[in-house]
Amino acid sequence: MKRQPRSNLTNPTSTNKSAWLLIALLASTWSTGAFANRLADIKSRGTLICGTQNASSPYGYQDPKQRKYVGYDVDICQALSSELGVKLQHKPLSTEARIPEVKMGRVDIVAGSVAWLPKRAGEVDFSLQYLQGNIKVLVKKESGIKTLADLAGKKVCASSGSSSAAIAQKTLPKADVLTYQNISQCYLGLQNDKVQAMSAGELVLLRFANDSQKTDTPAVLLDEPTATEHIGVIMNKGEPELKAAVDKALTAMEKSGELDKIFTKWLGNDSIYKLTRTFKVVPVAQLDSSAKQ
Repeated sequence: MKRQPRSNLTNPTSTNKSAWLLIALLASTWSTGAFANRLADIKSRGTLICGTQNASSPYGYQDPKQRKYVGYDVDICQALSSELGVKLQHKPLSTEARIPEVKMGRVDIVAGSVAWLPKRAGEVDFSLQYLQGNIKVLVKKESGIKTLADLAGKKVCASSGSSSAAIAQKTLPKADVLTYQNISQCYLGLQNDKVQAMSAGELVLLRFANDSQKTDTPAVLLDEPTATEHIGVIMNKGEPELKAAVDKALTAMEKSGELDKIFTKWLGNDSIYKLTRTFKVVPVAQLDSSAKQ
């Protein structure tokens, strides 16, 4: 008996055509994705999503009078967006969220006083240096603590996820280093004697020291710094176009005097700190002494 042809067999020619169409579609999608980059996305949407810290004066904090976020880093974000020719979308972040927000793509960049550390350089890319400062320790004047060596056996607080915490673990091995969610909580702990010291950027601590003079237990900074921080704007790895654009923008800000203007406003003669700018806009990894420690 002669076998009849099966009517539900797929036409080989039709199958081949479908397969090639699918391959072409995938190739097109891959090609589009391969050439996409964060800088192109920023230009396309017309905004730069730039994160800063949310409670770290004078870098990034909410001014209760203006009811908006202000600070050195907020102005840096604004200047960078202007250099890129787009609008700024500012995003305030906790200290510990700075790197995760970049890695998850929720922000384009972070100008959040992020100091270069070898571990961090393995997670994100750093721009040229746009800020530099010392990490110091604040103690109560009546504590009798005069040097870093005096912190042995004492509780020292730092912000969770901060370079101050990482550096304290390394440079104060005999101290009990604790981390709180933000530096304001560390200061409250110092006032309430839950910790005997707190470590952070010198400028942040100076503000707390000044405020403490109005209380019955004034605080003072120890003279010796735990480290000198070299700070850059951070962005996700694998975005060379964005890094080049940020570096170019910072160089332009240096040449135009815009960076000096921002420094003078927040850290220099127009501020309570009266500091003189000594740092240059150069690669941060070449400067960082902690990488050699």
